[in-house]
Amino acid sequence: MRKCSIWAFLPILFSLFTTAGLWIVYFIAVEDDKIIPLNSEYRKERSKAPPYISIAGDAPPASCVFSQVMNMAGFVAFAIAGLRYIQLKPRMHTPWLNIGSLVALCLACFGMTLLGNFQLSNDEELHNVGTSMTFGFGTLACWLQSVVTLKVNLKNEGRTIGISRVLLSAAITLSVLLYFILMAQHLHMHAAQVQWALVMFFISFLGSFAVEFRHYRFEIVCTDDQDNILSLSETFSEISEHQSDQL
Repeated sequence: MRKCSIWAFLPILFSLFTTAGLWIVYFIAVEDDKIIPLNSEYRKERSKAPPYISIAGDAPPASCVFSQVMNMAGFVAFAIAGLRYIQLKPRMHTPWLNIGSLVALCLACFGMTLLGNFQLSNDEELHNVGTSMTFGFGTLACWLQSVVTLKVNLKNEGRTIGISRVLLSAAITLSVLLYFILMAQHLHMHAAQVQWALVMFFISFLGSFAVEFRHYRFEIVCTDDQDNILSLSETFSEISEHQSDQL
């Protein structure tokens, strides 16, 4: 039986730690009476805010954990995006899909760091830019990866995992649309619940790359061009010496 590649654990660990980190932020904010619980009914006259993720991670100590979680999530997701691009590069007949997915996911990762480091109360405009980048480019990357998964069909698993990713992409897209609709109608409690579901869908999507990563091994190869040139010249020198000895 073939061993599972250690790289399969990277998307899994990303999903587990990011999910755990965000829920820790939520429980800290609830414990400090910054937000109301997700299963409560929101009333405007209350002093507590609705349980949006950005509000939960807006004030210390929750904001400190939130920044760290989003920085780590952005970094690891960036690594996953790079590995996925390398994995698909030799198998793509239409490279723009692979490149577009890489660029979109990298921009979403950058958005994660923005919304994590610029809290809502400190710099609302920049925080919202980060949120838009994360959800906007993240949704685009999910759809591109769904198409790529079906087209490449790695290890004949593309159809199964591709359909799952299409369903997740559809859930993410619907959640984004529903989130903004509920926000426009000032239904903040329902909007916050949809936002949490949206983030869980997105984390699950990135975690699904463990399916393909388990078959592949990624290695970093470091070479010195100067050494290659010297070794090549030494080889030619040895050949010429050998020929002169024969003559």
